Amino acid sequence: MANLRELRARIKSVNSTKKITKAQELIATSRITKAQRRVADSQPYADEIEGVISRLASASSLDHPMLREREGGRRAAVLVVTSDRGMCGGYNHNVLKKAAELRAKLEQEGHEVALYVTGKKGIDYYDFRQIPLAGAWHGFSQDPEYAATHDVRRHLIDGFVASSEGAAKWREGLRDVREGEPVTGFDQVHIVYTRFVSMLTQVPTAHQMLPIEPVFEDEEIELGEDMLSNAAEASELQPDYEFEPDADTLLSELLPQYVSRSLFAVMLEAAASESAARRNAMKSATDNANELVKDLSRVANQARQAQITQEITEIVGGAGALDDSGESD
Repeated sequence: MANLRELRARIKSVNSTKKITKAQELIATSRITKAQRRVADSQPYADEIEGVISRLASASSLDHPMLREREGGRRAAVLVVTSDRGMCGGYNHNVLKKAAELRAKLEQEGHEVALYVTGKKGIDYYDFRQIPLAGAWHGFSQDPEYAATHDVRRHLIDGFVASSEGAAKWREGLRDVREGEPVTGFDQVHIVYTRFVSMLTQVPTAHQMLPIEPVFEDEEIELGEDMLSNAAEASELQPDYEFEPDADTLLSELLPQYVSRSLFAVMLEAAASESAARRNAMKSATDNANELVKDLSRVANQARQAQITQEITEIVGGAGALDDSGESD
């Protein structure tokens, strides 16, 4: 059993660590609220542009590189969204594991995979294993800004369109996401991130961003019986749109912005997931520290009681020895 001085030193050390984990838990909790608010604030624009895209897709020829599956395509880009900091439990491990599974699947299908990574932890992971990266960015995992993530989105969208035979025709549609030199093209764009489900649940997810599948307004949707009558009335009131300029031109302008917004929305959701994972990890660490302090305090009290008992025994024994010595005289 450790002596009393060592136990008190350990209790002090654990309490110091508990203060740090508790502070991190409170900070992460406040950031979750902010991240959720940002995701909610971006939703109206997302809903509106998705509705416009679906109407354009219904009226256009759908002859756009972002909507076409590439025949014989053999190069895929995978963006892995990780965190810049640790102390978030299995957040990075889970998303990197999901990325490894996706990469193995794509390579098994005969694709050459180009890895793009955001977040210092992901960059360090691949650098340590000497896995080459086509692009790497960090510094915005917890609080992504549209301007800060511009280069990430530009690389992915421009790289996909550049591999198309009709790249020159559609290049004008990349005005808001394009700058600098062209990048090497690829035929698919996948993103691996952590989807925010709740404060306690975050799910690593792999999603194919490009080519996208158009959603038509008149697609059949399974509805409950109580909604059929309302749906029938809504379908009768469906407006007939006229586009100026034509639908194909508008689609070529809006699709890059739609994909760019989708990528940014994924990063916002990953930021919320990171804060939630860090909050859960720090709460668990704080709870464990409390339990450890209880256990150490119990052991320290036992050691102190044993020490006091020993001291009393020594005093009594000493007094008895003195009494025996006096009687003998």
